[in-house]
Amino acid sequence: MTDIYNHKAVNIKGQEVSLNDFRGKVLLVVNTASKCGFTPQLEGLEKLHGKFHERGFVVLGFPCNQFGAQDPGSESEIEEFCQVNYGVSFPMFAKIEVNGPATHPLFSHLKKSAPGIFGSEKIKWNFTKFLINRAGQVVERFAPATKPEKIEQAIITALG
Repeated sequence: MTDIYNHKAVNIKGQEVSLNDFRGKVLLVVNTASKCGFTPQLEGLEKLHGKFHERGFVVLGFPCNQFGAQDPGSESEIEEFCQVNYGVSFPMFAKIEVNGPATHPLFSHLKKSAPGIFGSEKIKWNFTKFLINRAGQVVERFAPATKPEKIEQAIITALG
């Protein structure tokens, strides 16, 4: 099984970040959107991030505008929205694509490592969540409708 540490992504401020910077952490990688019915999950994601951060847990948010054009804003608009409305302090990244020919390589890796229902790799909607263990391996994929608080036990298990 391969890990995620050879991937890079541009953060919401425009700087390239190596996922190797998160080596040894438990991660929850989420494709987010600012104008989605699931957007209030940002509050729950922030609570999880705050609750378990000291134990080595980090949420990584990746805005995506591929589903119903529900994240049309610029990176600065997205960042401001997430901070003002939900107090988001976890790392946010530049807008990416999670399906199709321009799929970000990280999400290609995540989808192959943890296919969805009936083995489909396609991301179905905003707020699909991937739990990554300390070794950088995907341990579980959660559907968009899965509320952050329902993932807490899986995070505790991954933290060890």
